[in-house]
Amino acid sequence: MESCPSYRPWRDKKTGRSFLKPSSGKCLHYYFYFIDEEYGLCYLRVPTWCPFRLQFYFNGHGFLERQLQKKDIACEKIEDAFVAIDDFDRAQHLADSLDPRRLHRALDRFASRYCPVARGLGVTYHWSLMQVEYATDVLFERQSDLGSLYDGVTRAAIHTVKPKNVATFLGRKLAGNYRDELGNDFNTRIEGTRIRHHMGPSSIKMYDKFGLILRIETTTNNVGFFKHHRWVEQRDGTRVFKLAPLKKSIYSLGDLRELMLAANRRYLDFISDIDDPTVPMKRLAKISKPAKERGRSYKGFNFFSDDDQRLFEAVAQGEHTISGMRNRDIRRQLPHLTAGQVSRNLERLRTHGLIKRIGRTYKYYLTKFGRQVVIAGLKLRSLVVIPELAVQL
Repeated sequence: MESCPSYRPWRDKKTGRSFLKPSSGKCLHYYFYFIDEEYGLCYLRVPTWCPFRLQFYFNGHGFLERQLQKKDIACEKIEDAFVAIDDFDRAQHLADSLDPRRLHRALDRFASRYCPVARGLGVTYHWSLMQVEYATDVLFERQSDLGSLYDGVTRAAIHTVKPKNVATFLGRKLAGNYRDELGNDFNTRIEGTRIRHHMGPSSIKMYDKFGLILRIETTTNNVGFFKHHRWVEQRDGTRVFKLAPLKKSIYSLGDLRELMLAANRRYLDFISDIDDPTVPMKRLAKISKPAKERGRSYKGFNFFSDDDQRLFEAVAQGEHTISGMRNRDIRRQLPHLTAGQVSRNLERLRTHGLIKRIGRTYKYYLTKFGRQVVIAGLKLRSLVVIPELAVQL
């Protein structure tokens, strides 16, 4: 028993007219599950009340698996994900070959088979899109490769993705009068973790499957959320080519695929700019250990130490990139240190490879390695350690 649209008789007392008024109720529904030769596992939801509004589902991965089998292209599929395909280029071409006209004919055939009452009424169906998902999978050879990246990338995305970014991913501009729901969600599931950025009826998600696949997935419950340039018929009968919401017809699938693919690529470009978190962690581990030079040992750096934190903040000042830093420049920012203490800290930084002397002067500048380590250390404390401790408290 599920809800469904229906009608009820209604009489207008003022005009004396009787007609059917749209209504809703609950009726018995049949779910027909079947494996189609072309579309794989499908189901058709059939209500037992007029107007018999049907709902059809199929998964594009099942469709692609059937096409690969017909073309004798070897593949390995687990649930709804391919972990191996002999020819990825041909597979993508086959996935893009989904024809709305063939789908329309198949849907009419399913409706005739599982809802024969429609034939008796002499009606045909208009097929529209209710919910659509489009996934882009990045396949890794080893679970360890994805595992070393995934946790850091998801955490960084939670901190860095803002509402304006979400709108950009989905091909929209965030207007000041936008009132719909907009934000980020981070969920831990049995299968793993998932990050979801949503804007109204659409969203873009990132999660891993089986530790081998990084999946970026754009979903929508209203395809009219996406806009593209098309011919629009005006009320006066004229046709104008302009930016307009996507039509909900199944014949919009081709345009919708391109729009959703573009959203996935924009998100992939964004997370690609997030550095590999394992690299700065290795560098932080390196400088935390003592370093020796000419028989003298210099202790490592501790980012939980207030003294080391202030030292890094001092050497990371942008003004030093112009003409370098000197002992007195550091003392001006750290007045509690003597000239001798600053000299020893500069030698300590130099021995660990974080700064380098300019020629025969007493000026220093941050090396590329030093700049990466200092920035990573400051981010580690401000974006990870402090928020984590705040949550625990």
